[in-house]
Amino acid sequence: MRSARLRRTRRPAAVALVSALALTALAACGTSSSSDDGDAGAGAPSDPSKPLDPKTKVTLTIDCMPPSAKAAELKEWKADVAEFNKTYPNVTIEGRSTPGQCLEPPRFTAMLKAKSQPDVFYTYFTDLPQVLSEDGAADISAYVNPASVPALKDIDTDVLGSLKRDGKLYGLPTSNYTMGLLVNRKLFKDAGLDPDNPPRTWDEVRAAAKKIAGLGDGIAGFGEYSAGNTGGWHFTAQMYSLGGDVVDASGKKAAFNDELGRKVARNLHAMRWEDDSMGKTQLLKWGDLQKQIATDKLGMFLAAPDDIAYMVQQLGATYGNFGMGPIPGGRNTLAGGNNYMVKKGISGDKIKAAVAWLNFKNLTVGKGQFDWARAKTDGLPVGVPQPNFWLNGSKAEDDANRVRNATMPVANFKSFMDNPVAGKAEPPKAQEVYKVLDNVMSALLTNKDADIDKLLATAETQVNQVLSHQ
Repeated sequence: MRSARLRRTRRPAAVALVSALALTALAACGTSSSSDDGDAGAGAPSDPSKPLDPKTKVTLTIDCMPPSAKAAELKEWKADVAEFNKTYPNVTIEGRSTPGQCLEPPRFTAMLKAKSQPDVFYTYFTDLPQVLSEDGAADISAYVNPASVPALKDIDTDVLGSLKRDGKLYGLPTSNYTMGLLVNRKLFKDAGLDPDNPPRTWDEVRAAAKKIAGLGDGIAGFGEYSAGNTGGWHFTAQMYSLGGDVVDASGKKAAFNDELGRKVARNLHAMRWEDDSMGKTQLLKWGDLQKQIATDKLGMFLAAPDDIAYMVQQLGATYGNFGMGPIPGGRNTLAGGNNYMVKKGISGDKIKAAVAWLNFKNLTVGKGQFDWARAKTDGLPVGVPQPNFWLNGSKAEDDANRVRNATMPVANFKSFMDNPVAGKAEPPKAQEVYKVLDNVMSALLTNKDADIDKLLATAETQVNQVLSHQ
């Protein structure tokens, strides 16, 4: 998500994604202006189709070096810099680590406006419009080719597409995610359900939620968000799951005030008030459902796989207690991720060095963030199904490495992995749209007499107003 950076607010320390760099990136992004390294200078002639000459001398400032509190990740970062310098001895990597940067939207916006971002800076897929509106990222299309990124053909085209505008490429991915149904295996078993076969339809979710809530002791069967923009985010995910949308193809009109929107709303309202299977505590935001399911008080909720690593590392849960299935409905699922962009205005040689570093650190199977054997040795999580933006031979190799070095029972995610659902990007003006839809979700879950038709009609008018200001 997020021009307004919902995903920055949804994880206190690290969410994002299971790789060491990605986990750290969410907790510790930094900011700095470009370094003055005396290289050829912005705009200097440099054939972009050719990889960086190892003799070229440049200095790169790079976002999201792990902070000292992340000892294992920082050790790996330093080791990767040393390994990178064996090939490029004249490239000086200056990591920037400012805890909290990735969690504070105002600082990110201020950084872009002041042009103070590092040479290589961290964003989410949905940040592209904001970055381009501030003229902050270089077009790196000519610099990214099979010579500079050998596995380019094996990167999911939808992931790369998230980083393009008008056919131009502005970033390279670090991680990606799609949403599925996260389940508490203990509660499933206690309720007589099969945790290896999570519900595949919303009717099945409703039936399973009733059984789990029937265990008593304050246990909820299914949980949902309804505050902090996360309610609107999940309403969108549910619409996608049924083949619907929240904004039409033109990007200028709301698209949820229809029969599918009413179906989503009625189902949630019925689960909350008729079935009493969603618990009495509502107005929940990111972090609340994770705490509930980690303490065996919640049976299931929509999530990305990286939530599991967060719950184990931050909440003291155990990997074996969780499983995942594809998003119920299965028509589409909300997709997102994070990436690095290159600051506009730096020299061609710096751009080449940036691409070379990003290729080594984030886009090489068995190296950098995909060195699963090292991650296991360093006590970092291995085996969560995402990030996984690989195709073809790279996917087969990375999957095998991930399973071989898994620190968790990967069979628990088999249903999710064996039944992939097509990812769909977040809507334009996502955070503003989600804020409006929060009102729908909160009303459904806190007001037994909620008027669904009126809620959707009011939200439609408000979203159309948001979309008119683009």
